[in-house]
Formats: sequence, structure tokens, C-alpha cells
Amino acid sequence: MMVVMKKTMSKQNTSSRKEITHTRIVETAARAIRRSGYDGTGVADIMKEAGLTHGGFYAHFASRDAMLAEAADQAGAETIAIAERVFAEVPEDQALQALMNVYLSNEHMANIETGCSLAALGSEMPRQAPEVRKASTCRIKEMIALIKSRLSDRQSNTYEKALVMLSTMVGTLLLARAVADPELSEDFRQATLKHYDAKE
Repeated sequence: MMVVMKKTMSKQNTSSRKEITHTRIVETAARAIRRSGYDGTGVADIMKEAGLTHGGFYAHFASRDAMLAEAADQAGAETIAIAERVFAEVPEDQALQALMNVYLSNEHMANIETGCSLAALGSEMPRQAPEVRKASTCRIKEMIALIKSRLSDRQSNTYEKALVMLSTMVGTLLLARAVADPELSEDFRQATLKHYDAKE
């Protein structure tokens, strides 16, 4: 009886260690893809950054694309979590403006590896494996639904308005990061913030 219990406990410990390690790899990869892009993110680099050996990779993932799909999902989940936190901290009628302010903040602008995966990776998505694109698409749909849920029921075309708002946020951040002119970068952000503030 004691031997069986020890074996069961040992199996649970191994399983739990493997899950912890797997999570560490995915979280590391989620930061790495936003920092360096999909093509700039190698398996060996991710494993090294996670403090693991390259050889252990296939104990966790069937392929690099499988890991990238999980990383894309994790990065998207982090973006959703930030939006949900913003929404939880302000009155409902201020939620979308607060989200816009956080999304286009200096802090988000500067922190590409922990920021929105859509702005960091959107232009690379058409060249990714179907499983990676599918993971990102699910998170994009979730973000659209989250924005739509904060639009007033009295408004018409809330789905379309959510699409435009998300597109505007992502496009603004992408362009603000892309240009080598700090003044133009700030102009992009301020123009979008003023545009949406005027609609409130």
C-alpha cells in the first residue's frame, strides 16, 4: 500500500514539474515572439532563455509550430487580461476610453515583449502555420467581443464599431512604434486618443 502511494505521489510530482516547465517555456516563447518576431525566435534560444536544454524541447512540443501556437495563444491571453483589468477598474461608461489610454500609453509603447501581440506580430501572421494563425484568430475574436460588450446597447452596429476600434488601436500602436520620428509617433497616438475622446 505504501509503495503504491509513493509511486502515485512521485508520478504526480513529475507531472506537476513537467506542467510547470511547459508553462515556463510557453511564457518565455510568448515574450520572445513579441520581442523578435516569429522568424527571429529559435527553439534553442527559447529553451536557453527558459533555463533549459535544447534537448528537452520535444518532451513538451511535437514541433516548433506547436510551441508557437501556444505562445501566440499565451501572448493573446495576456492582452485580454490587461483589457479585462482596465475594464474592472473604471465605470462602464469610461471603459473603452480607459482601454484606449492604456493601450496607447508610453508604457505599452515601450514594452513590446509584454504588450499586445496583435501590434507586435500582426504583419507576420499571413506567413505562419495554420495552427499559429488559428490561435491568434481566436484571441482576436475574443478581444473584439470584449470591446463590443462595452459598447452601449443603444448604439447600432456594435460589432462593426468594435472591429474599427480594435483596428485603430492596433494600427496606431504599430505605426507609432514603426517610425523613427518621436514627434510623429506621438502625433499618431494623440490623434487617435483625441478622435475617440471626442466621440464620448
